[in-house]
Amino acid sequence: MFLRLFRRVRATGKNLIIAWRAMRNPATPLIAKLLLAAIAMYVISPIDLLPDVFPVLGWIDDISMLAFILPALLNLLPADVLQAAKT
Repeated sequence: MFLRLFRRVRATGKNLIIAWRAMRNPATPLIAKLLLAAIAMYVISPIDLLPDVFPVLGWIDDISMLAFILPALLNLLPADVLQAAKT
């Protein structure tokens, strides 16, 4: 269980780069751009489900958002946009 979780968190870095490239692609649908921007705003925002004043729990909240929601949103992108963002 922990190994799968660790792999998912480790893949988050690649997914962030892919999301950034997809956001900059003009062929990406507007709704996908808005959802990706909303995730970025949630991670940057000081208002969280678990505030960052709790040393570890606040960070786990942000990391889990990126590790679980970001891959789901990347799967919603059109195949050509996703392939262009991966290269």
